[in-house]
Amino acid sequence: MTVQREWFEKDYYAVLGVPSSASEKDITKAYRKLAREHHPDAAGGDEERFKAISAAYDVIGNEDRRREYDEARRLGPSRAGGFASGADGFNVRFDNLDDVDLSSMFGNLFGRGRRGGGPVPIRGVDQESRIHLGFREAVEGVETSVSLWNEAQGSNRRVKVRVPAGVDDGQRIRLPGKGGVGRNGGPNGDLLVVVEVAPDPDFGRKGLNLTTTAPITFPEAVLGAEVKVPTFDGSTVTLKVPAGTTSGTRFRVKGRGVVAAKGTGDLLVTVEIVVPKNLSPAERSAIEALAAVTDWAPRNEEAAI
Repeated sequence: MTVQREWFEKDYYAVLGVPSSASEKDITKAYRKLAREHHPDAAGGDEERFKAISAAYDVIGNEDRRREYDEARRLGPSRAGGFASGADGFNVRFDNLDDVDLSSMFGNLFGRGRRGGGPVPIRGVDQESRIHLGFREAVEGVETSVSLWNEAQGSNRRVKVRVPAGVDDGQRIRLPGKGGVGRNGGPNGDLLVVVEVAPDPDFGRKGLNLTTTAPITFPEAVLGAEVKVPTFDGSTVTLKVPAGTTSGTRFRVKGRGVVAAKGTGDLLVTVEIVVPKNLSPAERSAIEALAAVTDWAPRNEEAAI
């Protein structure tokens, strides 16, 4: 393992505002909240605070590294000197931290050192970021990028993200090797990109299916009609509405949904009967005439049967 000198100087739990007994889930939740608040690209962001948050999560957000950090903190070496109990029951004196080879010494204490005294390779921590996409970008796919803190270089780095067509709101995209930098020759961690998709005023999503609503008139619902319905690609399809269609009836238009690598969805069209608020004299007369000859009522159970 590689023990960093700052581990003895900084309380990473306090940096993230969680107790040392916090669960992995609580640590991740605290990190995400603080990272969003203090990210340099966010309004009112604090780059130095963001660096500290990222450094803390890089250690205690990784199960193995957190265990090593806790053990190192428990041993508690200090520049003032003192004794600490080793994992095998013996005492170790730390007279001057600057003269101590922490990596090899703690690697031996924990039984994790390599033959020859070399440091143990440690995999980089998995990192998480979020991207905000428009509805069309999620349906059609897009190439974008995210900004991540590069601890090794002390600056932000941009990572390209290719979003496949048909990605869903809340879906995670894993980019192997694009996360935290590995240590001592260890592999890099992965980058998990969480997708957030903005709503669309005309269309919705259910998996690969697109949804939309088509308004129809009362005569169209009663007598039947052919209705032009806009599709996502800007064209229209003709929907055949049978006579006696009720409001809320859903129709399926095959193959006009999301086109993705895993398949093609359909367009689900829900018709809604729109009641006019303003009638012309002729319309009012016609409806009054209809009401006069109608003896069926939907509230009449016998008629409904």
